[in-house]
Amino acid sequence: MRDHEAEFRERGASLAAVGLGDPGYARAFRDESGITFPLLVDVDRAAYRAAELRSASFRHLLRWDTFTTGRRARAAGHRQGRTGQNPFQLGGSFVFGPGNVDRYAHVNETFGDSAPVSRLLGTLDR
Repeated sequence: MRDHEAEFRERGASLAAVGLGDPGYARAFRDESGITFPLLVDVDRAAYRAAELRSASFRHLLRWDTFTTGRRARAAGHRQGRTGQNPFQLGGSFVFGPGNVDRYAHVNETFGDSAPVSRLLGTLDR
């Protein structure tokens, strides 16, 4: 998302991330990742539960798509940082519009199952 922030802003959108851990962990993540948009901390995983986000298991580590996604990320220069309090928590991507409208929701099924940026951006063009 960091690399596409300008594209979101050009379409009138703002980005925010919600992460696990404490404020110190969030600061370290922010410094390592270089994100400039807001990073909110959800220590109790309340937002994760409200969005019905899933948790992975050890089996997820052995999936072929996990290896493929990891290899692609390393080739692009990304490195795994230190893990947070719940390394098996899967994420999601959401686009909310004015007037409390849910435009798009993607709940990750695996570690590398992130919503395509093109799809997120496309929801803003409607």
